[in-house]
Amino acid sequence: MEETPSESEEKNRPFWTHQLPLERETCVFILVNALDVFMTYLLLVTGHFVESNQIANFFLARWGIKGMVYFKFGLVAVVTMIAQIVARKKFTTGRNLLNFGSVVVAGVVIYSVALFIRSGHLFG
Repeated sequence: MEETPSESEEKNRPFWTHQLPLERETCVFILVNALDVFMTYLLLVTGHFVESNQIANFFLARWGIKGMVYFKFGLVAVVTMIAQIVARKKFTTGRNLLNFGSVVVAGVVIYSVALFIRSGHLFG
């Protein structure tokens, strides 16, 4: 079977100009990670909680909240890039990687919300 002109053009373009194979999964992964950063910030500004991830805590201690945000979103970028690369060869594996990451981070967000509510800062 012969390639259509658009398929041929797609293969000749640089990889960074192609459409992402996992757009929905990537958006969900970025969203739950943004919620994690937001909840981490809310918990830290109460003064009753500390960052339990030692690597994130290093960035927080060294460069403040901005450093921790850069660190966390840097990890999001790395995981997203790996999943996109994997998806080009094994689509289902790349999708599963992002979906699993989203579920894990969503669990962290739910736990953070529960901590925030129990601390009395939501309604206090």
